Amino acid sequence: MWNSMLGAVELGLLYALMALGVYITFRILDFPDLTVDGSFATGGAIAAVMITHGYTPWLATLGALAGGVLAGLCTGLLHTKGKINGLLSGILMMIALYSINLRILGKPNVSLMGETTLISLMNPLYVMPFVVIAVKLLMDVFLRTDLGLALRATGDNSRMIRSFGVNTDSTTILGISLSNGLVALSGALIAQYQAFADSSMGIGMIVIGLASVIIGEAIFGSRSVFRATLAVVLGSIVYRIVVALALRVDWLDASDLRLITAIIVIIALVFPSVQRFLKQKNNARKRTAELAEQALKGKRGGTANAKAR
Repeated sequence: MWNSMLGAVELGLLYALMALGVYITFRILDFPDLTVDGSFATGGAIAAVMITHGYTPWLATLGALAGGVLAGLCTGLLHTKGKINGLLSGILMMIALYSINLRILGKPNVSLMGETTLISLMNPLYVMPFVVIAVKLLMDVFLRTDLGLALRATGDNSRMIRSFGVNTDSTTILGISLSNGLVALSGALIAQYQAFADSSMGIGMIVIGLASVIIGEAIFGSRSVFRATLAVVLGSIVYRIVVALALRVDWLDASDLRLITAIIVIIALVFPSVQRFLKQKNNARKRTAELAEQALKGKRGGTANAKAR
């Protein structure tokens, strides 16, 4: 039990970078980017191929980051310059990346068994918290710069920020590129963690990323940028722990992972609405009690006045 929880925390930290990337497009840009499913596998494929060809794992991981940025750049150009719907541009790039990933790998999967990887050089449970915190803090600092504020404003009200002379096409491309760079970086680390890269390893990653973002915000809140990014990181860890606990139930199999993920996302989406409903109901009950008490006091006062007369 304890070992499975530690493993869940490790995976949560590795996937936290991907969740931060999804947060940029999903929350900041309000852009439904499905490129994530493809760029995650792209990061793993680039890292695996470079490592097996003798490159250092550090250089291979940076190469994966660059590959993700390039994938996001293509999606951003399709949307802004090609005038293609955001959802459709992500889907088109995701489909294209599947074939590109097969080209990079040269076969459906590449094994990293016996190769020197970042995971073999470090214990992710001890090192990844510092890596994730560093990336989170860098993102916080960036989002407070003029360019970061322009990026946030693009997602909030692109028409307004365009009236101030900001090129929203550039900020959109920048946000999508940064997002997919982080996603590919996570994919590279996951490939090294599981000791293989697969062309289909990115399927469903967007749902996992959204689950981490939504769960984190539902539990820890998102009133500020610092708190929101922290909630995303913690949400990734919580999601992995919930999945690990769910898979320990006797009547659930590993094949039920997608179903578990869907149920977790549904609960996380419904939870805030239920919470608001219960709060409104409680406030209405209190208000009714106050009105009843005031009416009762008024009645007692009227009775007392009548007796005095």
